[in-house]
Amino acid sequence: MTIASSSPPSRLPLGSAQGAGTKSRTRRARSRESQGDGRLAAVFIAPALLGFLVFLLWPTLRGIYLSFTRFNLLTPAEWVGFDNYVRMVNDPIFWSSLTVTVEYVFINIGVQTVAALAIAVLLQRLTQSALLRGIVLTPYLMSNVVAGLVWLWILDTQLGIGNEIISAVGVDRIPFLADETWAIPTIALINVWRHVGYTALLLFAGLQAIPNDMYEAAKVDGASEWRMFWRITMPLLRPVLAVVLIMTVIGSFQVFDTVAVTTAGGPANATNVLQYYIYGSAFGRFQFGYASAMSVALLVVLSAITVLQYRLTRAGRTDLG
Repeated sequence: MTIASSSPPSRLPLGSAQGAGTKSRTRRARSRESQGDGRLAAVFIAPALLGFLVFLLWPTLRGIYLSFTRFNLLTPAEWVGFDNYVRMVNDPIFWSSLTVTVEYVFINIGVQTVAALAIAVLLQRLTQSALLRGIVLTPYLMSNVVAGLVWLWILDTQLGIGNEIISAVGVDRIPFLADETWAIPTIALINVWRHVGYTALLLFAGLQAIPNDMYEAAKVDGASEWRMFWRITMPLLRPVLAVVLIMTVIGSFQVFDTVAVTTAGGPANATNVLQYYIYGSAFGRFQFGYASAMSVALLVVLSAITVLQYRLTRAGRTDLG
């Protein structure tokens, strides 16, 4: 009789089996932990996402739709195709408002950027006092409407303390907000006064990221403060400065409240910036379709300017190694 021999079943070493089981349990634990983190993240993101959808995305889509309609709130929107855009292209007031807005942006951004950069460098190189930073930020804590009213009283041609001082030194009174030549520069400088502190603190935060060793090495080599500013500060601050420029340019194109409380678009449309013209068309003449078309045009212009700025300033790259 032949007895069939059977070999015992092969078994994994005990250590390998335990290792595989441990890895499997670790993977399951990490998966459960990841799912828990994902749920927690969704809870925190949900309010911001809801706000974005309700207050940003939906109004934007609604405004784009209304730009192709004739709508006055009293009757249903009537589809008119590109009529509003054709009207906009042929509207001299629209082009005048755009020109005034561009003039305001150039003055506001030019002066504000230079002043904010100077303040930020002085704070970084001379003192980092928290008290001084608070003082610099103080005007930004005031609303645009209040700032506009305060400066309207200060610069009043007859009773303003600013013109009283000018008159006291023997200079003729200047109609800062009542003259076509002075109005837009004055409004631009009012907003520079209000926003320069906030912009300076943004740049100051960027300066904090520059290693101090670079300045010390440059001093050892005999470099002056002016040379260190152009050779070290500006190249390494470029990404932050680029982002700040993008933010301030977008904000400047949306100027409205200062104009509304000081000049109301006058004199003779000299300060009728694009946002104020859009507001007047929508809530003054109830031409919501046409106002929406101008808003869409402004959105396109700002998008193009932002992309151009981002590429020219290389905002997404840094020179820090």
